[in-house]
Amino acid sequence: MQIKVTQLPDARPADRTVAIGSFDGVHVGHRKVIEGADTVLTFEPHPLSVIHPEAAPKLIMPFPVKRDVIEGLGVEELVVIPFDKQFSTIPPDEFCERILIERLGARQVRVGENFRFGAKAKGTPELLASRAEFDTTVVPLVEVGSETVSSTRIRALVAAGDVETAHRCLGAPFMFEGEVVSGDRRGRTLGFPTANVVPDERYVHPGYGIYAAFANGLPAAVNVGVRPTFESGRGVLIETHIIDHDEDLYGRPLRVAFVKRLRGEKRFDGVEALIAQMQRDIEEAREVCATFSRP
Repeated sequence: MQIKVTQLPDARPADRTVAIGSFDGVHVGHRKVIEGADTVLTFEPHPLSVIHPEAAPKLIMPFPVKRDVIEGLGVEELVVIPFDKQFSTIPPDEFCERILIERLGARQVRVGENFRFGAKAKGTPELLASRAEFDTTVVPLVEVGSETVSSTRIRALVAAGDVETAHRCLGAPFMFEGEVVSGDRRGRTLGFPTANVVPDERYVHPGYGIYAAFANGLPAAVNVGVRPTFESGRGVLIETHIIDHDEDLYGRPLRVAFVKRLRGEKRFDGVEALIAQMQRDIEEAREVCATFSRP
């Protein structure tokens, strides 16, 4: 079953169980909120990018990845609120009346305990629970490793290269997606062709280093960094070598699921030393991917 994606103005009333939130990352806390819901109501773009652009975070995942992850949770419909300045002025009671009741026909609503909505974020879970038109379930925050799981925490973990802890918080490997661009083909001349993606500044990416990953579902070794051995002068690049697979992916989307950081990025004295290390990295990545299982 493919999830139905509906813009809010096109939504029609139905007996719905609606989970509401931004759900950036769709982490384990978000999954508890979404559990049992047939409809997810979310915002695009992220509300902070409209209300306080200077405070807007780098996002964990672009909308297509979020959509696919939510679909994997068994949700039937993803209703998207086109968030803008005008929408940000809707009072909480009006949000309940116009959107949840009249537009969606919600019979049950699910939110996290820290969810806020409506003008100046004055809407609370308690306000939702006071409405007689629908039942409200308020889901407690979730902890991993004695710390509350949040999108903010996951962004910091990913940026630090700790993709394994990020995985435990997300409930799945951190995924990065971008369009493959042409490079200097140095990887191919070294015997390790790569699909290269320039990170979009709107999204978080793993810290510099070498990672075992899956690229479009295939085992891969990935370098995130600036390639110090060659002093190319180029900015950050995500270079993905898909193991035992050579295909021209130029101009096509590449989705990389990061499994484990193998080592930090380092400068080598010569090409031979670099090639030897790359061979070791690929073999280690191959082993990691072969033994990978979700926690």
